[in-house]
Amino acid sequence: MASRQSGTRPSQLQRGFTLAELMIVIVVVGLLAAVALPSFIDSMRKSRRSEAFTALAAVQQAQERWRGSHASYATTLGEGDEDEPGLGLADQTPGGYYSLSIAQAGPDGYTLVATGNDDTTQAADTRCRKLAVRMQGGNLQYAGCGSCDEFSFAATHVCWAR
Repeated sequence: MASRQSGTRPSQLQRGFTLAELMIVIVVVGLLAAVALPSFIDSMRKSRRSEAFTALAAVQQAQERWRGSHASYATTLGEGDEDEPGLGLADQTPGGYYSLSIAQAGPDGYTLVATGNDDTTQAADTRCRKLAVRMQGGNLQYAGCGSCDEFSFAATHVCWAR
């Protein structure tokens, strides 16, 4: 057994963090948040687009059922009226992130649009706030943009990539 010299104390354990150590941790966490948060928000926006895809697919199916017994595609999402009945569908997606509309409909095709609502994070989706699908001549075409008045339709589109 080691002998203790008289008058000396055993070394005390250091407890806690110094102010410098705490500041370093705060800076590192801040840098990580500054890099990760925008990426996380963008991923959330992309995942919420699937809500618009699903709603537009439901309207497409309803349009095809409608066209089976009418001379033209429906022009109204809701119930409509006596003169022009509608599809009986909601004009909002279930989560409330997108508004739906029929931009154009006729005997040969239709254009459906989903627009990110102003009071949601989808309003800040600079690439794909507006999503559209067009049925023309039996072919589906897709489009999307952040803020546009006219869509550039194609067989595939970056906003529709899964």
